[in-house]
Amino acid sequence: MIIVEGYVRFADAGDFSRIRDAAFAQMHASRAEPGCLDYTYAIDVADPCLMRVLERWESWQALEDHFARPHMIPWRAALASVAIEARSLRAHETAETRQV
Repeated sequence: MIIVEGYVRFADAGDFSRIRDAAFAQMHASRAEPGCLDYTYAIDVADPCLMRVLERWESWQALEDHFARPHMIPWRAALASVAIEARSLRAHETAETRQV
């Protein structure tokens, strides 16, 4: 399994609300993709400028295919329309998963 985790830090707390519809469309389309196990954006309750990202994919190929999907175009445009102070996304391949 491939896990993508990270964050996007907006310059203004209202930025996410301006792209909320695009975020919802992106999540909905991504969740329908082959190989997508989970795809979530969440605003941090302690920091309204911080959007947390969590994705789970069956394989590296499924993740690579995701980047080339047509629904990525309007999502990238939405992100470009707001001020982003920082962004960090990392993908990890997991060999084992346990309940905690």
